[in-house]
Amino acid sequence: MQDKLNTLIEKEALAALGGGQKRIDKQHEKGKLTARERIHFLLDEGSFEEIGMLVTHRCRDFGMEKQKFYGDGVITGYGNVNGRLVYVFAQDFTVFGGSLSETHAEKICKVMDLAMQNGAPVIGLNDSGGARIQEGVQSLGGYADIFYRNTLASGVVPQISAIMGPCAGGAVYSPAITDFIYMVENTSYMFITGPNVVKTVTNEDVTSEELGGAMTHASKSGVTHFTAGNDIDCINQIKSLLSYVPQNCEEEAPMLPYTAGNEVREKLNNILPDNAMQPYDMREVIGEVVDGNSFYEVQKDYAENIIVGFARIGGRSIGVVANNPMVLAGCLDVDCSRKGARFVRFCDCFNIPLLVFEDVPGFLPGTDQEWNGIITNGAKLLYAFCEATVPRITVITRKAYGGAYDVMNSKHIGADMNYAWPSAEIAVMGAKGASEIIFRREIAAAADPEAKLKEKELDYAEKFANPYRAASRGFVDEVINPQNTRTKLIKAFKMLENKVAKLPRKKHGNLPL
Repeated sequence: MQDKLNTLIEKEALAALGGGQKRIDKQHEKGKLTARERIHFLLDEGSFEEIGMLVTHRCRDFGMEKQKFYGDGVITGYGNVNGRLVYVFAQDFTVFGGSLSETHAEKICKVMDLAMQNGAPVIGLNDSGGARIQEGVQSLGGYADIFYRNTLASGVVPQISAIMGPCAGGAVYSPAITDFIYMVENTSYMFITGPNVVKTVTNEDVTSEELGGAMTHASKSGVTHFTAGNDIDCINQIKSLLSYVPQNCEEEAPMLPYTAGNEVREKLNNILPDNAMQPYDMREVIGEVVDGNSFYEVQKDYAENIIVGFARIGGRSIGVVANNPMVLAGCLDVDCSRKGARFVRFCDCFNIPLLVFEDVPGFLPGTDQEWNGIITNGAKLLYAFCEATVPRITVITRKAYGGAYDVMNSKHIGADMNYAWPSAEIAVMGAKGASEIIFRREIAAAADPEAKLKEKELDYAEKFANPYRAASRGFVDEVINPQNTRTKLIKAFKMLENKVAKLPRKKHGNLPL
């Protein structure tokens, strides 16, 4: 028996070495951790259980039968993050550049199947040169098997992708289907076709970093939701994200212990400027309302006219969606509508209540917006809110104009509670624009048209640019003192915690994609 045990120990040691010490050293020289090191830092000490350690590829072409490594370029298994079960796969760049083979894909599919069966998140640590060319269609089929499972798991268990090296070609579609993507600055990139192909086809000179680096996808395309300075930072951020989300669609997010105290936040009375045309930082409002330092922003550098992220209020995990008056005056446009819709749908999938802070003057006008589909894209955000059955609360801080008022979680599309600050302006449009239309002839006939416009503007503002007409119709549940916002929200979310809402029976809706 001892001989057999020695054989096992030897094989395990070879598997632990991956592609060998030289390749491990090269990985470290690039500032990257190995696949095993990443799993070690991600999971609780001693909790990792590996699956498929001794798997090898089946390819016998191009001399591949002479090159076999245990694990075949991916480490798969399960363990705990802060005591909660997760499934994980980490591609090993030291083995065939982390390229995906038939057996490599089978290992990933196995842990994804287990995750769905047992209701726990899947975390993919991607570091791969793409499909293993020597295997041809088998490797392509392997990618499709993974894509199919990504789609089946969508909305069932949280799926998180960390891009910690190259991710190109067909490989990018698996992360794209998952819920959240992390990228590590300067060591990771994602693109369908690389710089060489781009040069050949379009004659553009571009580096891998410019084409598909972390900051490119964080700020220009919106493909990635978070960036990290290095592998350890990325792993720590993933742990933070997991603390806000439930294990699966049947459970609630973890509730942290919370002792109620003085919930009045007097600073909220002084954040908004007296001049309604001046911007202010909505993040200050969010920071005063949610539990201290609990706001974890998503897609911070993309479509900055809307702010989305996770937070806690009274220990309860919530999703926050807020217009940002500092960028484009908080107008809704194509990009921010998509960003907001995606986040709202994630929260609804996983039973995370939604808190909306509204200060929106309308949809962004212009040919660029119309020609790029603001109608369809704006409808995505509208659809996402209408479809959401989780507790939904809106706080109107200032402007709530036109169709954008409806879209931003209004009472009319199913919001449970709507509060307004005394500074709220709820109307079809701003006082100046409305006066120019309604009183056009009267202004034109006046001896001093400019003075008449000012007069009519003040009249209109007094009648409509306030929250009281909406409150009188029940479209706003309560006009509140800003300093009491946190108190109101803690009580309201507590009141709504057992909300039951069901959509009409159907296969699925037809989201305006």
